Amino acid sequence: MSENRTEVVGGVDTHRDSHVAAAVDGTGRLLGAEAFPATSAGHRELLAWLASRGALRCVGVEGTGSYGAGLARDLAAAGVCVVEVNRPNRQERRRRGKSDTLDAQAAARAALAGDATAVPKTHDGPVEAIRMLTVARRGALKARTAAANQLHGLLTTAPEELKVHLRGLRGRALIDACAALGPDTTSDAPAAAAKVALASLARRHQTLSAETAALDGELQALCAAANPALLAAPGVGPETAAALLTAAGDNPRRLRSEASFAALCGASPIAASSGRTTRHRLNRGGDRHANSALWRIAMVRLRCDPATQAYAARRRAEGKTTRETIRCLKRHIAREIHRLLTDPPPVPHGGDLRRRRTQANITLTAAAKAIGCPTSRLSALERGTHHNATLAGHYQHWLTQNTP
Repeated sequence: MSENRTEVVGGVDTHRDSHVAAAVDGTGRLLGAEAFPATSAGHRELLAWLASRGALRCVGVEGTGSYGAGLARDLAAAGVCVVEVNRPNRQERRRRGKSDTLDAQAAARAALAGDATAVPKTHDGPVEAIRMLTVARRGALKARTAAANQLHGLLTTAPEELKVHLRGLRGRALIDACAALGPDTTSDAPAAAAKVALASLARRHQTLSAETAALDGELQALCAAANPALLAAPGVGPETAAALLTAAGDNPRRLRSEASFAALCGASPIAASSGRTTRHRLNRGGDRHANSALWRIAMVRLRCDPATQAYAARRRAEGKTTRETIRCLKRHIAREIHRLLTDPPPVPHGGDLRRRRTQANITLTAAAKAIGCPTSRLSALERGTHHNATLAGHYQHWLTQNTP
């Protein structure tokens, strides 16, 4: 009876085919360890086993973004507090050795001590769909780049009678010309093989370009539905929004503060002070795709946004270098992005604005001229292919004043 009243903390070392669970009491004493299949039935058995050891406080799970994703979902659905555990301490692993049971114990004790406090992503909403499409898009881009590099490499060593027809062509024109090359039975073997190889690589490049464009359309629609305010922020496009949404997950409020989001993106400076020296160093950790997204936003705003240009000028006047200024700007943008992820403001929908304009018999050209915007950009805003919160708000305000 007293054992059943013991407060228990669980730890799980996850793998593809099986998970190893360990249970410790409030003092860190091992109560038992057991292996379970990595299936839904196995997850239920694991939870029942942990609950049989005592009153379950929480479970620390390794690899919640990979092999432990399904387990974390099932435990959370059962009302269990789940925390994400990083891999065991290397120094401790060298001292005690390595086994699945030891890793599960380390996960349980990390959760018990409060060293592991991160709430894992839920992986059960639109952001998970965005993540999957992003993985496919990155693979298509990588393969397309490889095809382009191989094509240019073959052109360098191709016979001169073939290169003379392709010399001076660049980009899409070169790809189209190579894709149009047909089999040649009149030339010697190297020239004929070069034509076949170039045509194959060019057609592969075209196929991957079409695949990437289709995925871009899917990502834009999903990002607009998941968080229109983020996609409408200055400098944020579908690829950038997808990276930031994926970093935060379907439950962005798991991030306790904007500082934790900046650390997640690798945009927070790390203290590196010692003795009389007080300084900070660059953070090279975190989600590098999200860090790259912050950099792209900073570059776009430095080129187009007057407020960002003024901020950069002020930082340079303080004596900061260009790199230091960009790091400060990324940290500032991370603060803004965190607000958009956790508490997004309402953004006028382009389709609603279009209906209001047409009902008032106002032409698109007249509306664009009145608000000082190119007609093509306003049309894209109405159709949902361009997202800009400032422009949408200005357009909505003008329609309110000029329509009944």
